[in-house]
Amino acid sequence: MPIPTQAQTAGLSQQEAELRLVTDGPNEIEPSRKRSLARRMLGLLAEPMFALLLAAVLIYLALGDLGEGLTLALFVLAVLGLTVVQEGRADRSIEALRRLSEHRVQVMRGGVSIERPARDIVRGDLLVLSEGRRVAADGRLMQADHLQVDESLLTGESLPVEKSVDAPQSASVFAGTYVVSGRGLMEVLATGPRTQVGQIGRSLQSLDQQATPLQLQTARLVRVLAALALLLCTAMVLIEGSRSGQWLPALLVGIAAAMAMLPEEYPVVLVIFPALGAHRLARQGVLTRRINAIETLGATTVLCADKTGTITQNRMAVQALAVGDGAHPQLLRCPADGVWLGTEDEAFQRLAEHAILASAPQPFDPMEMAFHQLGRGLLEGTGRVHDWELVQTYPLSPQLRAMSHVWRASDGQGHVISAKGAPEAVMDLCHFTAAQRAQWHEAVEAMAAEGLRVLAVAQGRHPDTQWPESAHAFEFEWLGLIGLADPLRPEVPEAMAQCQRAGIRVIMITGDHPATAQAIARQAGLPVVPVLCGDELDALSDAALDERLRKTSVCARIAPQQKLRIVQALLRSGEIVTMTGDGVNDAPALRAAHVGVAMGERGTDVAREAASMVLVDDNFASIVRGIRVGRRIFGNLRKSMGYIFAIHIPIAGIAVLPVLLALPPVLLPLHIALIELIVDPACSLAFESEPEDADVMDRAPRDTRAPLFGAGAMLEATGQGLLMLAGAGLAYWASTSAAWAAFLGNSFGVSWLDDPSHERTRSMVLMAFVVGNAALIWISKSRRPALGPAHKAAAMVTGHPAGTRSDFNWTALVVAGSALAAVALAIYWPLLAQALRLQPLDGASLALAVACGLPGLLVWLILRLLRR
Repeated sequence: MPIPTQAQTAGLSQQEAELRLVTDGPNEIEPSRKRSLARRMLGLLAEPMFALLLAAVLIYLALGDLGEGLTLALFVLAVLGLTVVQEGRADRSIEALRRLSEHRVQVMRGGVSIERPARDIVRGDLLVLSEGRRVAADGRLMQADHLQVDESLLTGESLPVEKSVDAPQSASVFAGTYVVSGRGLMEVLATGPRTQVGQIGRSLQSLDQQATPLQLQTARLVRVLAALALLLCTAMVLIEGSRSGQWLPALLVGIAAAMAMLPEEYPVVLVIFPALGAHRLARQGVLTRRINAIETLGATTVLCADKTGTITQNRMAVQALAVGDGAHPQLLRCPADGVWLGTEDEAFQRLAEHAILASAPQPFDPMEMAFHQLGRGLLEGTGRVHDWELVQTYPLSPQLRAMSHVWRASDGQGHVISAKGAPEAVMDLCHFTAAQRAQWHEAVEAMAAEGLRVLAVAQGRHPDTQWPESAHAFEFEWLGLIGLADPLRPEVPEAMAQCQRAGIRVIMITGDHPATAQAIARQAGLPVVPVLCGDELDALSDAALDERLRKTSVCARIAPQQKLRIVQALLRSGEIVTMTGDGVNDAPALRAAHVGVAMGERGTDVAREAASMVLVDDNFASIVRGIRVGRRIFGNLRKSMGYIFAIHIPIAGIAVLPVLLALPPVLLPLHIALIELIVDPACSLAFESEPEDADVMDRAPRDTRAPLFGAGAMLEATGQGLLMLAGAGLAYWASTSAAWAAFLGNSFGVSWLDDPSHERTRSMVLMAFVVGNAALIWISKSRRPALGPAHKAAAMVTGHPAGTRSDFNWTALVVAGSALAAVALAIYWPLLAQALRLQPLDGASLALAVACGLPGLLVWLILRLLRR
């Protein structure tokens, strides 16, 4: 059905639509609610860490320490502001992605067909319905052409419903349903909460977000550490209170111990990294509809990709025509300049004529556009370009991979039928004998071997106005073959090579002839292996299909419904599957795969809403770039979480050990708040900005079943944390040791124990901590999975030494430097030093504190040299 013109119907004007949008409100059942600043702050204040900080502020005020209470309150506001800014950045990224991926519809405004967001649709609008599109509102059909709609959302009935303008019931269409086939034009009668689905109270935009394995593992770890923090807090309060008899100061010590143990950064990191990662993916042309899919994308082991439009450019051009006798067909090839010229041969003229008649009058499919382009050159001046009336269509179906158009001829001699489709389907329509099939099969194989997409064309006559149920009932005459070239995307071979180096197996899926698929696969760089065809797939048992898929990289003559079985077989084999798709029938396979990727340019609404991600440019190389970004995101997330685990060991140790050893406490809630200002930017900004390792695509995919922290990773993080704690302990000992003071006095004339000061000890410990923190950031950034021999060899081939970065992380340098500057300011600015109970350090004690913060870095450097 052609899109209605202004003469047929104009629809609302743009001004009328805007006024009605103001009065009726947006076409949303449940408008999206942004988290306000106040709501985000209230949510953060309910977190245990902030509750402890506020409790500490109240205790300071109860003790009469107004200066310390106000200083801690300022630190609380600073930590709160930093966290709100980071979460706001993540929220803005998600909102931007939501706007990019929102549902859009074709609407007639002022006689012009335009694309608008579905939320802008109002009563009286005229919506153009087409296959695969979601109906955006309730309305009444004005035109329908073989329109079938899936209304299972409302009725629970899985079979599509035939729609027509003849009866009131069949002329009604409803929001949330999908067009399965055909086209139509509807007038909008109700929008938003006034639609049928709105009255039921169901929101189509809501998605059930299930916790990912990473989130579940992290939640378990946080619960364990929170329980330990509670026990430790109780123990510290009882020990210090019974020892001193002063329970409010003892409560401060307990709060400091609990704050030191609580890994409150984990939930923040789990929100920020995926959200900002989704923003990075969007810059690579991959829109994320389900944030949780980012965790899985980088772990892909099998990538199932459509050939047409993903691996190839979907810019088809007719390259060859074949007519005559199947045993010795006559060929006509496209000139070198790509411009078809006229021909006197009527057989070629009829072939082009009926290829056009079997296509849409106003084509948007690249293949049909190529047929019209062929006709403009080949049929110029022949009188074979017609302006007939299309009276009946027989669409492509799984049972018959061919389509037919019935036209009312202007010569008054009945109706002309034109058919095009897969050669074997058109042979069925023409009732070929086995011998005829064999002859033309050789011609098909020869053209397909050149990488051409081969279609057959036939024509017939029908004098009656009664149409049979199937095109098989017509008498067709075979006209010949058309071979179309769809060029490979130039970036695909390199992307394929990256997949092979990364341990990702690519399976190309196409509906084309096996020989065509093999030729394109060779050009793309896929391994040359036997092709799995759709007929063979149907004949295989599940076990046999599992085994067959292990040995193939090309699937041809595959119907969309067969993609689901391919995905299920790969899942049974334990693969992590990423699947691409664009059609209505691709939706089950997209939903079944670990990561479903829908096409943005040519994909249907059904496919996009079933998928986890949307490919903006439909380019295979964008998927591979997305996998690279996914690996980077997860790698940096794991480094950040290792850093968080390690950094809490020295914080907890410094807070707890002095109390257990009957020494004055070193870290109070004031100092824990200061440390939070150091740790929060480090675990989010520094690690999120970390470039990927240059060999990130030279490693095998990670095992999604492996725990977030294996024994090795936890042992390594624990070792780094203990080394940092040892450095802080060394600073504590050096600041209080008489022997060490005598050595410095004899050697350098320094005499700091003439007036012993616990504030000086705290300053040295804090300086050693912040230096150790900078070293830990560097070490954690450099932490990476071990490479096997094969991947080390691949790294040598690519020219990137194992473990090197593709760029320098200036953000981490700024974060570490800012932390050092903040602590130095706290120590040397008298106002802050007094509030924080710190004391300025002379040159020797400062140098000693810096040296005490370096053991972790020195040990790491030594171990790295030994490994090499």
